[in-house]
This record gives sequence, structure tokens and C-alpha cells, in this order.
Amino acid sequence: MPTSQPHRTLGTRRERFAVLDPATGEVFDEAPDQQPDELDAVVDRARDAWRSGRADPAARTTALFAAADAVEAAGADLAVLLTREQGKPLAESYAEIARTAARLRYFAELTPGSQPITDGRPLRSEIRWRPLGPIAAIVPWNFPLQLASAKFAPALAAGNTVVLKPSPFTPLATRLLGSVISTALPEDALTIVTGHEPLGARLASHPGIRHVTFTGSIATGRAVAEGAAASLARVTLELGGNDAAILLEDVEVERIADRLFWAAFRNCGQVCMAVKRVYAPARLYSRVVEALAERAKTAVVGAGLDPGSQLGPVNNPGQLARVERYTAQALADGARAVAGGHRLDRPGYFFAPTILADVPSTSPVVTEEQFGPLLPVLPYGSLDEAVEAANDTGFGLGGSVWGTDLDRAEAVADRLECGTVWINHHAELSLAQPFAGIKNSGVGVAGGPWGLYGNLRPFVVHCPKEA
Repeated sequence: MPTSQPHRTLGTRRERFAVLDPATGEVFDEAPDQQPDELDAVVDRARDAWRSGRADPAARTTALFAAADAVEAAGADLAVLLTREQGKPLAESYAEIARTAARLRYFAELTPGSQPITDGRPLRSEIRWRPLGPIAAIVPWNFPLQLASAKFAPALAAGNTVVLKPSPFTPLATRLLGSVISTALPEDALTIVTGHEPLGARLASHPGIRHVTFTGSIATGRAVAEGAAASLARVTLELGGNDAAILLEDVEVERIADRLFWAAFRNCGQVCMAVKRVYAPARLYSRVVEALAERAKTAVVGAGLDPGSQLGPVNNPGQLARVERYTAQALADGARAVAGGHRLDRPGYFFAPTILADVPSTSPVVTEEQFGPLLPVLPYGSLDEAVEAANDTGFGLGGSVWGTDLDRAEAVADRLECGTVWINHHAELSLAQPFAGIKNSGVGVAGGPWGLYGNLRPFVVHCPKEA
């Protein structure tokens, strides 16, 4: 049953690390820098909590609904702290918190059901579902609360316990989130650990962890999978994307330009399923480039706490350097910066919203995931050429098709090699849908009932029909 036990966020040692405000580049707080050898005790307590609470689904439902209420009640404090450490505009932080609460309620209402097996034998056979045990959740810095809840909400609803490690760039709002929902959850159902590597590597490879769910880079995802393999733990990996948007010949450029721009630049482009490449028909190419450039030039860039800001800073110095490097390489390859193309001359990690034209298809800004306020626009001659270019990537997270003939757009969408396709919009997800990538974009499925069952294992019972 839920208790009012204090939420566990470790950090009894003196080690702490600085947390920077990306709008200023200055330290504004600290978080505990926990050590890998602390994890044994954490996982032991998570295992004990799992054993004591796994058989009470009604209590779990009540706890998750109460947790959602608590998140909403603390929305203002969470939003300000999230913006301070992540950089996104305050309105986007509020949206992330609303999504977190909604996800808790969604999974609170999902209950795994038993399923009879009918195979002609004189037995009563039934599939039941059991939780896995302690689960490790490792979360990046772009949507720290939303992605954390995407991992812990289904895991807790399934009857597991969770040890959650946020990015060291955004630990504070996650720690506060844990404290906020502490009165709703049983003790040790959710534990937050913060710190630098090798803390995450040790968590992913800990022999007491039965499922590792990770969102981040391909390289780190491979390392996570290798670590989890030592104990044969299940893995769910969401490893980013290089989503293409294909504009058809009948697209109404001005009508879709705002939606297309924000599908690429929301959260300063730091979205795994953001539009990262645009393919426009040659006849419309100049109009598309100019429409996007106009919006990039007029977008208000500023600190996330400024109510007038539409785009905040890049989150951290390393990511800013990555955006600068991709831009410089594209320009060296012959691209034109029709808007932006440079870091802004102010404190913090601000980069001007950038639209690149005439980009060679082999430039890294096209072939790799730039993850910043940077968008290449490429022309195509034939639709087959556009589809081939969109699919010519190691990623396969999402994609979109834009046009007025919806039947034709859907036919083109069906040819894209990715996990989710949108028509005339992009990067909008339902809580009830499966979310999964192909190729290097990930392993496993999150979201909807699939996300719940990904945290369960089948348990089969056979019983004679007669004594």
C-alpha cells in the first residue's frame, strides 16, 4: 500500500557536482555525485520493495493516480526548475509536466489481463503476467521528466520497482519529481540516483536489475546493451533519429510552414523525433527555403524564463559545440546559411535558428543527427528520389509527408522506413500508441499497452479440467 515514507534520493557522501543554467552558462545549484558502489544497497532495497508490493495491483493504481495529482499540484515549482537546468521556454516545461501527469494516469488505468489458451487438450491453461523485478531507467537531458515518466509509469503500473538515473545536465527537476510523488508511492518503489559515469554503466550492468530502459545515443545504447547482457537483463533502447519530412508537389507551402518549422525547432531542435531533414520538390524549393528562413529570422530566442522567448538555449557546451561543428562543416561543403548559421553573442549557449540550403547530401548535417536549432533543406527531382534519400540513413525513428492529396501522401508514407509516420504534422504522440524505431533507432517498444507488457513476463498455468 502507498505510504508516506520519505523518498530515497541518495547522496549521503559529501561529493556534489555543479548544475549549470544554459541561459547564462553559470552554476546555479548542485546535485549529489553518487558513486557506483552505492548501487548495491539501492538495488537491494528496490528488490525488497518489489517482492513486498508486486501482488497488489489495486494499490498500485491508487498510488499512480495520487502521484499524478501531486505532480500537477507542484507544477509551478517543477516547471521553473526544469527550465533553469534544461533551458526550454517555461510554457514547454509546463507542457512536459502535464504530459508526465497524464502518463501516470494512463498507466494507472491499464491492468494486464489473463488470457486462456485453447488448444484442444483436456486442460485449463491460462497466461498470467508477472512483473520483472527492479528496473533501471536511464534518461537524457532533453525531456528529463517526460522521458522519466515514460519509463517509470509503465514499470510501476506493472508491479516493478525503478532505479532512475537522470542526465547530470538535468538532475534537479527529476529529484524534485521524486520528492513530489514520494507520499503516493511505497518506500523504495522509485529511487533517484544522480552522478557522472561510470554510475550509469554500473546501473545498466548491475546483476540485480532485470530490465534496462535507456534513451540516448547509439554508442551509449550499445554499451548499455552490452552491460545488460552480462545478467541477461531485458533492454529497451530509444537511440535517436534523423527524421525526414517529404513535401509533395501539391503542398501549400505557406499553409504548412509554421507547423513544419516548429516540428524541427521545438525545444531548440533537441527532440529525438524532430524533423531533421526536409526534402522539397525542385519547383517549390526556393519558396520552402524562404518560408522556413523567414520563421527562423523572426523566432524570439531568449532565456526560457522570459515569457517572450520562443526558443531557449542549447542545453550544454558539448551540444553547442556539436551544432557549431555541423554548421561549419556544411558551410565548408558549399551550403548557404539562409538564416542563422552562428552562435549568438550573449552569455549562455544560444545558437541562431539556422536554415541551410544547397547542402550536399553527404554532409554530416544531413547524414547524422545534429540535435539542435539547425535544419538542412534539400531539393529533389522525382518522388522516388526523395523516398530513397529519406530512407538512406542508419536511423529509423520517424518521418512525415506533407501534401493536400491525403491518399497520395499516405501511399508515400507507407514507403518510409521508420517506426512512426505523420501526414501534415510531425512528432505528435498519443499515450496509447506504440513508440519504437527500426535500424539504429532502437530496440523494444515503449508506449501504450506495449509499454506495459514490456515490463512484464508471461506466466503460464496448466490445470486439469477434472480431478
